[in-house]
Amino acid sequence: MGDPIYFGIQTPTQKPWATLVEEWRWLEALGVDSLWLADHYVPPFRLDGPIFEAWTAIAGLAMATTRVRFGILVSCNTFRHPPLVAKEAATIDHISDGRLEFGLGAGWFIPEHDMYGIPFPEKGELVGRFKEAVEICDLLFTSETPVTYDGHWYQLREASFRPLPVQQPRIPFTLAAHGPRMMRIVARHAQRWNSNGTVAEMAERNAVLDEACVEVGRDPKDILRSHLFVPAILKDEKPFDSPDAMADFCGRLTDAGIREYILQPPWDLPRDRMERFALEVFPGIKAELSR
Repeated sequence: MGDPIYFGIQTPTQKPWATLVEEWRWLEALGVDSLWLADHYVPPFRLDGPIFEAWTAIAGLAMATTRVRFGILVSCNTFRHPPLVAKEAATIDHISDGRLEFGLGAGWFIPEHDMYGIPFPEKGELVGRFKEAVEICDLLFTSETPVTYDGHWYQLREASFRPLPVQQPRIPFTLAAHGPRMMRIVARHAQRWNSNGTVAEMAERNAVLDEACVEVGRDPKDILRSHLFVPAILKDEKPFDSPDAMADFCGRLTDAGIREYILQPPWDLPRDRMERFALEVFPGIKAELSR
């Protein structure tokens, strides 16, 4: 048998609350491996549309589910102060009895920053802030004593952090990254790396991450390689068109080094087709690609 294959679903937070709760319960019952929300103040592809705040929403969804692992793919560091997001994560880890996956990214969608008056840094500062945020959250999740951190962008002074998360030695980190500097941060801290590029881009980035792992002395196999499919971004791919299309898409990603497929289904996908994918297609692909 090869390495395990995983399927997750990312659900938009634009739907009414009761609908979102029902959808998560339904998807959990279908047996998907993980469920995810995005972190935005406005929907990126419909700026005037409704959207719930992600960390508040996921706390409620934690109480609406019982088994499935879940997270935010990914929390945006530019509008999430690191100690606050760490405290939110630890709280939700307790609410869910240790089912949270901690997702963090540097930030990317400039229009929502402009709309809400949030500064969007240039690339060097963006990466520098992300690196410090990851280090701070790692320290807060694991330290038995108050934390002092003297960074360039963030400082902590004897910061007490109680209670620690349920999951030990800490909540697993899902870090989103594309470029070499970000990959070095992933190599040091992540249990899962996630990206949303084309198959060719994923293969190239996967190789960069392998090199970064060697550079920091970590076994590349320690990090789960994960892809996020968003129909509005990857418009040339149509994995939900048929079981064969899904198998082909996942097979090409597996050849690129990916072992987890987190999928955002099309808005108009009929429920019976989603059920078929979850109950028949996903298990079949797992069996085939895990050989």
